[in-house]
Amino acid sequence: MNEPFLFLGFGSGPMTVLVIHSVLAMIIALVVAKMATRNLQTVPRGCQNVMESLVSGILTVGGDVIRKDLARKYLPLTGALAIYIFIANMLGVFPGFESPTDNVNLTLTLALIVFFYYHYEGIKKNGVIHYFAHFAGPVKILAPLMFPIEVVSHISRIISLSFRLFGNMKGDDLFLAVLLMLAPWIVPLPAFALLTFSAILQAFVFMILTYVYLASATTLEEETL
Repeated sequence: MNEPFLFLGFGSGPMTVLVIHSVLAMIIALVVAKMATRNLQTVPRGCQNVMESLVSGILTVGGDVIRKDLARKYLPLTGALAIYIFIANMLGVFPGFESPTDNVNLTLTLALIVFFYYHYEGIKKNGVIHYFAHFAGPVKILAPLMFPIEVVSHISRIISLSFRLFGNMKGDDLFLAVLLMLAPWIVPLPAFALLTFSAILQAFVFMILTYVYLASATTLEEETL
């Protein structure tokens, strides 16, 4: 529906448009990271100050979900996801560009990365037997019932992560496309503010759920979740 307004990938198939905008989001993220670390200073300014505040905020939120040392350990994954998803979401706010996160292929890929990684970390820390034994629950007699329920619960996390992000961003893009068709020469500032808030919120939700899943996999003995 946004195709008439596209600057990149106009006339191409949806997968080409997805790849182009996914790579664009990645390039922007790398450029921002380079700008933030190009000239590190004791008293941060400009881009370094913004990125340090962002990282500090992610660590603070992560520390409330999982131990602070683990929050720092998993920062490369959660931070990269938060920054990339935010930038990808924001692309759709600007007319002429499309948010790659409004395509389920990308959101499903991100969800699978989280899914396999937190299982890997859980197995690495607790061992294969102890990790999967946790799926059976504390009551052995109920293990045949609890194990398949737990498996389905974990698989549903893939659907939850991918379709929540996809559905919200697809709705935002359609909303913006309708506005552009109705008033293409008038900048709907309130709508752009709402879309920006949604882009931030969805990146935050994806990041915090990643921390939640990592906590559930690596802190079995604490039974905090």
